[in-house]
Amino acid sequence: MKSLSPMLKYMLLCVAGTVPAMLAAQLVVPVGIIGRTLNSLPRTDLDKLPVGDLTQRLTEIRLDRLEALVRTSRGSIAFDEQRNPAVSGVLIVMDASAEDVTTAGQAGFALLDRETIEGIDIDVARLAVPKGQTLGHAIKSLRKLLPTADISADNLYVQSGMPAQQMAVGARASTRTVARPAIGMIDGGVGAHPAITGAIEAQGFARGAPSANPHGTAIASLLIGSGMVRGAAAGKMLLVADVYGSDPAGGNATAIARALGWFVQRAVPVVTISLVGPANPLLGKAIASAQAKGLMIVAAVGNDGPAAPPSYPASYAGVIAVTGVDRRGRALPEASRALHLDYAAPGADMLAAAPGGKTVRVRGTSFASPLVAARLAQHYTAPVPARRAAAIKALDMEARDLGAKGTDNVYGRGLICGACRTP
Repeated sequence: MKSLSPMLKYMLLCVAGTVPAMLAAQLVVPVGIIGRTLNSLPRTDLDKLPVGDLTQRLTEIRLDRLEALVRTSRGSIAFDEQRNPAVSGVLIVMDASAEDVTTAGQAGFALLDRETIEGIDIDVARLAVPKGQTLGHAIKSLRKLLPTADISADNLYVQSGMPAQQMAVGARASTRTVARPAIGMIDGGVGAHPAITGAIEAQGFARGAPSANPHGTAIASLLIGSGMVRGAAAGKMLLVADVYGSDPAGGNATAIARALGWFVQRAVPVVTISLVGPANPLLGKAIASAQAKGLMIVAAVGNDGPAAPPSYPASYAGVIAVTGVDRRGRALPEASRALHLDYAAPGADMLAAAPGGKTVRVRGTSFASPLVAARLAQHYTAPVPARRAAAIKALDMEARDLGAKGTDNVYGRGLICGACRTP
């Protein structure tokens, strides 16, 4: 990373994923400059870089970002056994027997709490990591102790792309009750904005949530915005699950699983998730359970480059994986890969809502996912599994083929909502 200027390094961090608040505060590049140049300089520089060089730099940036996330968390985040960030000091065991809990307790893994996540009916026991053990070592130890148990860390999922404006927002999101929600999103909270006039109900799944968040506000505007930002489902009702709030370890698998359960309980047919992270047993089971109950899930593939590990939840079976393109229909060179790819949608050279009633240029696969989810919600209006195939077929009819003829691993089955971009 020594060959990168501080400006470009900061901007590439923003493109690749969320810059943690404490890390951002340590960087000397003025936020105002970032706001003016984030969407112009990266586009030029990324296009000029040879593919191999870009891939290497994005890999370095991803690793630097994860190291910074753990280092600046003041002990609330730690690496698991695969060097993925997770909630510090906590292990998750699903469907643990009473004997499992007793055996773990005798070995120093004290039971913190236990719950059945409503809506998706998953039993989760949270155990404390014994004093003196790292999270990674504790996972390996407990798996040896309970070889048949489903054990994991509570991994974190980061927002896959940020608006150019990085300032924190303290205003609370709306919490009015929505009678018949048409679409849902799992992200940060949504701030007040003149472009977001539809009915919103927000529920918090992290400490301090729901609380307005720049990324969440941008995503909401692309879903139901009108006027300054044209949303792809303008006028629709929206349910927002804030899994971040003010928690430094927000965006964890437990929070997302609870959010999915809430959507199932509220009979939401479609949800968009512009978050990325590793495979996680709890998240995978939550996704499968929610899908079995009729929820269709659309997810961004992330922005860590094609050499990054497969992104989740986009890579789970049945999840609609979305990548991004620019105004010319070119695939974003920083887009990651999932184990499958369904569609592309606009993800650059576009506006979204920003704090303070403003608009901001955005870039990333984060901003493509809500456009696809909005179009899917037009065809899938109730969580009825028998109707999913027809909804996908209708969406396929909208897709404009790009790249190699037919389905490919760059654009999936084609471009959705190409005209939805607010220039």
